[in-house]
Amino acid sequence: MSAEDMAALAATDTDKQAADWLQRRHFWAWREEDQKALEGWLEQSPAHEIAYWRLEAAWKDTQRMAALQRPVPRRSAAQLWPRFAAIAVCAAIAIIVAVGWPSFFEHPETHLVVTGLGERKTITLADGSKVELNTNSTLRIVANADGRKAWLDRGEAFFDIVHDSRHPFVVMVGNRRITDLGTKFLVRRDHDKLSVALVEGSARFDAPDGSVMSPVFLKPGDVLQDKGHAIIATRKTSVELKDDLGWRRGLLVFKHATLADAAAEFNRYNANKVVIADAQTARITIGGTFQSNNVSVFADAVRDLLGLRVQVRKDETVISR
Repeated sequence: MSAEDMAALAATDTDKQAADWLQRRHFWAWREEDQKALEGWLEQSPAHEIAYWRLEAAWKDTQRMAALQRPVPRRSAAQLWPRFAAIAVCAAIAIIVAVGWPSFFEHPETHLVVTGLGERKTITLADGSKVELNTNSTLRIVANADGRKAWLDRGEAFFDIVHDSRHPFVVMVGNRRITDLGTKFLVRRDHDKLSVALVEGSARFDAPDGSVMSPVFLKPGDVLQDKGHAIIATRKTSVELKDDLGWRRGLLVFKHATLADAAAEFNRYNANKVVIADAQTARITIGGTFQSNNVSVFADAVRDLLGLRVQVRKDETVISR
């Protein structure tokens, strides 16, 4: 049986799509719109992310990338696809069959962590460092002799890092970099917005490509909001930071939050979405502590305390005046 036949039999549609993305990324001119399209495909499903990073890791592990990147005549994607898919998918299958899926990604030096809607996970590294991943998030970690590095591709994570000056812990979020200097810190990525809050220790925030003019050194209570065009620094008390980390206990804490902001937070955790019917209602503020997975209690509070109208439909809860 040919490699192409093996790939056709063994690969799922998701595997083939992941291999296609790898082909386009490594063989053709890769533009900003291509990167956005890839990120959109990855965000559609945790299965997409797992398939993509699995194939990329297998590709590198078998050292086939160098051979495949030798100069080749320009061909159409349709002409290149069968051979590319066969090699990429079969390489991944070979590794997974040889060492098993769990052991491949639970190796002490390589971690891929993905959480679904409303799910939380904690990973402990060999050095004792811990990372807690919040709802709908994706994190990759590689630890080796050169250091420890993580990529937060989506979502939110709390880092409790054992400091090692010889092996710094670096978190990449897009083209932004946070370097541990003995630290507990929170990082959240929402599309093109990034926030970093330092709980303990210190950390350095910069950009390897020079897009941040000078490094920012954070101390406990510092919060950076990076929207791409501007970086805003603020301060929070230890109590406020504890509230921001309420998700680690399954809680959402609101203090004078608009209903629009409160609804957005609940929607991060639940398939049943909270919809604010109009702009005037969206500006009303609310306070309180709620279970992140209990939309009905929040809806009851809105109705009873604020006198608003609540309509519960099949997959959404609509709040209006």
